Amino acid sequence: MADYIYMMESRLSPAQLQVVGQVLEIARSHEMNVYLTGGAVRDIISGFPIRDLDFTVQGNVTKLTKDLQKIGAIIQGSDENLRILYVLFPNHVRTEIASARSESYPKPGKPEVTFETINEDLRRRDFTVNAMALSLNPGSRGLLMDPFNGVADLEAKHLRILQNYAFLEEPSRMLRALRLMTRFNWTLEERTQARFDAAKEGNYLENIANRAIGYEIEQIAHEDDPVAVMKAFEKEGWMKLLFPAWTTAKVDAAGLTELQKTRQQLSDIGVQSDPAAARMYFLTSKMGEKDVHAMQKLLPRHHFVEQWRNIEEDAKELAKQLTSKEYAAPSATWKLLMSARPELILFLDVTTRQSAVDQKIKAFLTKWPTYRQKMPIQKMTEMRITPDLPVYQSLLEEMFLMMLDGKLKTEAEIVKYLEPHQPPLPVAPPTPARRGRGKKKAAKAVAAPAPVPAEGAPAGDQAAQPAQTAAPKAPSKAARKEAAAKAVPPPSIAAKAAPAKTASAKAAPAKAAPATAPAKKKEAKKPAKAPAKAKPAAKPAKKSPAKKKK
Repeated sequence: MADYIYMMESRLSPAQLQVVGQVLEIARSHEMNVYLTGGAVRDIISGFPIRDLDFTVQGNVTKLTKDLQKIGAIIQGSDENLRILYVLFPNHVRTEIASARSESYPKPGKPEVTFETINEDLRRRDFTVNAMALSLNPGSRGLLMDPFNGVADLEAKHLRILQNYAFLEEPSRMLRALRLMTRFNWTLEERTQARFDAAKEGNYLENIANRAIGYEIEQIAHEDDPVAVMKAFEKEGWMKLLFPAWTTAKVDAAGLTELQKTRQQLSDIGVQSDPAAARMYFLTSKMGEKDVHAMQKLLPRHHFVEQWRNIEEDAKELAKQLTSKEYAAPSATWKLLMSARPELILFLDVTTRQSAVDQKIKAFLTKWPTYRQKMPIQKMTEMRITPDLPVYQSLLEEMFLMMLDGKLKTEAEIVKYLEPHQPPLPVAPPTPARRGRGKKKAAKAVAAPAPVPAEGAPAGDQAAQPAQTAAPKAPSKAARKEAAAKAVPPPSIAAKAAPAKTASAKAAPAKAAPATAPAKKKEAKKPAKAPAKAKPAAKPAKKSPAKKKK
């Protein structure tokens, strides 16, 4: 089973992950279940770039407005009937947060809405690849809801509608189908293709609502290749339905190409941008002013329209700041551009005619970022200035700005600058105390087990044994080895001596047996005084001929 939370965390950018956490926290504070849905889940699984995030909450989404504004998010627009919020977060992440709902269509393009659970919300969607949800809630975090097997259609690279009357009920789905096919280079599933052809023959798009037209116009601006989508629409004759005065002939294609190059350069230095407003400027650059204003009225995101409308004036203001004395130093210029809206940098880089502005933007995009590669990270590590220090990141940024201004050129100058920030040497741990050999021997003697008495020893000897083991000094290892060697004869000698002893025992009179017995017992007493290892010496005494005879 796929780990979809891991997939999400590895596919989303750090800024997008931050937004996921913020939306989850706000929704849970209002006791609402929240899900990542639609195109975001589709792009996470399929591997395509994730351009924006779609969230669905079970509850009234308008209750989240104030909390979203508190964290700096901009409500770009809203749809009160459908309960949708179009939100732009401070880190330039574009999102759409909607209440879970179901739709019925008594008339084409005019849905009747009821607010339901996430299961009903997935059933009212357009295509199976968009009818998936990833739970972000504590009890079911990571659960993929895919009631229509959209993952299989992602693998097959085709679009499949959920209902037979999908194009009749909502004609804008025809535009969406063609737009996704152009972007992903996918095809329509066989049954969906038949319904699509029937919808074209029936001119279903004549019933499209103005709300849907504005939404699709804006979606073209968010495409990486908007001209390709416009050409696909023109081939079907649908650009006239979207906006009659808007054609590919009114597009500044060269400006769009340069815009895409600058966007890639911004991405390379870690600056994420949403170029949609700048794209709309070039997509409509050859249209009349009245037509542009009429188109802007159709778009659902009012804040996006303001960005598009004011982008030229805002870019001029940024250019004026770049040429002022206040921002003459490279470090000041860097700070200014890093704090500016990324779409203004995109637009200014393509449209500026001032050489001073152009040089600064080019240096910002290409030359100045290379100074970060000259940071003496190895030397900083040798000086114990590591990422664990709280001032590490601020030191790097300050060094970078000083290098831009030419204040730090050589490694010696950098080391001199870093010395005041070098942490002190770590204190060596105390040396552990070592015990002497005498103490170790005494400890071993106390811990040594008591010797076991020999089997032939009398009871008096057993009683005296504790006193012997309590002696302060135990016999050394060498002494124990020597006693064992004396007590146990070599095997060869014992084997030769055994027959002689047996013969003498037979020849001796019977009265001599009691006289020899005490001597044998006395010999058995001696090994009992030895430690436990001398125990084998007592065993030959048991095998003596005298004992056997007795």
